Amino acid sequence: MKTIVLLFMTLFLTAGTVTAQTSKELVGKWQLVKWTHNNKEKDIKDYFKTDQVYQIFMEDGKFDSKIGDELHHGKWSLSKDNKELVIKNALIPVKFQIDYFTAEKRIMTYPQLGSFEYKKITE
Repeated sequence: MKTIVLLFMTLFLTAGTVTAQTSKELVGKWQLVKWTHNNKEKDIKDYFKTDQVYQIFMEDGKFDSKIGDELHHGKWSLSKDNKELVIKNALIPVKFQIDYFTAEKRIMTYPQLGSFEYKKITE
């Protein structure tokens, strides 16, 4: 019985850490692998004219958005509770809700554009 309770507690605690990642795990290169809007999957390659769509987060709060050969610079910040990601390109800050976040996968939502799933690229 103790073994079952211990197993359950371990699973419960592990499951509770899925969205508790920090900016340390965010730093790196992430590729857009799925985009959903109004419950319909969007065609990334058709929309962006490439499937090479990346977000690159640097430790110093700098941010690069790379779409094919096109590169845009900005800044990023993560809320203290790790539930909101703010990306500032040019003058406009864009606030994303973090729906799911591990060291390898991130799903975030911007209400007007939908939900974006990224996978971390290790090079």
